[in-house]
Amino acid sequence: MIVVAGLGVSGTAAARVLAARGERVVVLEGVEGERQRVVAAELAELGVEVRFGATELPAEASSLVTTGWAPHHPLIAAALESGVEVVGEVELAWRLRPERAAPWLALTGTNGKTTVVRMLTSMLLAAGRKALAVGNVGVPVVEAVAGPYDVLAVELSSFQLHWSSSLAPHAAAILNIAPDHLDWHGTLEEYARAKARIFERAGTVVYNADDPIAAALAEPYAGAVGFTLQVPRPGQVGVVEDLLVDRAYVADPVRQADELATLDDVHPFAPHNVANALAAAALARAFGVPTEAVRQGLRDFVPDPHRMTHVGRTGEVDYIDDSKATNPHAAAASLAAYPSIVWIAGGQLKGLDVDDLVRQAAPRLRGVVLIGVDRARIAEALARHAPNVPVVDLADRDTGVMDRVVTEAARLAAPGDTVLLAPAAASLDMFANYPARGEAFAHAVRKLKEKA
Repeated sequence: MIVVAGLGVSGTAAARVLAARGERVVVLEGVEGERQRVVAAELAELGVEVRFGATELPAEASSLVTTGWAPHHPLIAAALESGVEVVGEVELAWRLRPERAAPWLALTGTNGKTTVVRMLTSMLLAAGRKALAVGNVGVPVVEAVAGPYDVLAVELSSFQLHWSSSLAPHAAAILNIAPDHLDWHGTLEEYARAKARIFERAGTVVYNADDPIAAALAEPYAGAVGFTLQVPRPGQVGVVEDLLVDRAYVADPVRQADELATLDDVHPFAPHNVANALAAAALARAFGVPTEAVRQGLRDFVPDPHRMTHVGRTGEVDYIDDSKATNPHAAAASLAAYPSIVWIAGGQLKGLDVDDLVRQAAPRLRGVVLIGVDRARIAEALARHAPNVPVVDLADRDTGVMDRVVTEAARLAAPGDTVLLAPAAASLDMFANYPARGEAFAHAVRKLKEKA
């Protein structure tokens, strides 16, 4: 018997695939809601048993497929203690690949994963390859591995990598490493160790040469390709004036550099998004994508919502939705993109420190509006590092709070400023998710424009 942990998207996909292969599958699900009952009924038609409320591992279990549960979860801990193999959905997908399966171009990092995997997919499509973005980006890998694709662009989280042991992607990249998910991994070292698994069997290693931790993780691998916002050295891709250039995948890296694109081809433009473009280009070039397809892919790329999305302009002030900036590292990248900012911040900090973020951003701040359960910690950092910046602290948590947030931000802003929603925190204390937070912000900005 193979046990699958949970009826989420990946767990359901794993159960379907295993059942189609004739395996006996039992899914353990703690929540018996309407959606879960519907999915359970669909799986029952395939011969999959769903046990609601079950907390113990069945004695006949031969393996446990997890979709991201932490090692300290009682079910996972029981499996490990009893010697039952625990694998992730991604590891399962790798093991179930058909004989001539599409190669993987895999990537991970604290921030930027979805943007890079979509940029990469756009480049692959521009090169005429049948490509699909899978993994943590939406489509479960276990469903895609048998599909009619030339290549898969695979976004992987630290949770997925923790439970993966045999992945051997054609090329793999680490975009950046900053403290996150420490409640799951325990320490930054363990979090980085999980991310580093992506390199272990990769054909080509790609890393952020400007990120000390990512660079250290790549150091043991000969021929690793760095990407940098600086002028690239031989073996790197980087920036020369207004050009993205390749000095890695060329015949003579010492004397030769191929032009990949221009800074104008990167949208939305921001330093961290240029780094995203370079990471995607390095992975694409590892797969033989020509330079013209790299450039066309960047031009064709459409950013996902709530990632530095321009939602309005009124009174000569721009309003930017970066609700996806759910940790300090992501917020720092967003804040670095604008010279004069009224910052909207706050939510669930997940135990992460904001001192460095606030200290670095202080010269750019013209005002701050704070919301959410951990706003006091940001206020304390502002008092230390930006004592002269006006701060509005909103304790309100009702559904209309974003209207007041935007009104206060508009009051603090002057012509030429940017009002930036880059919370540096998760959203679940006040909103269903980060898209709901961003949509509330955009709606409030539209109402402000109507009143202007």
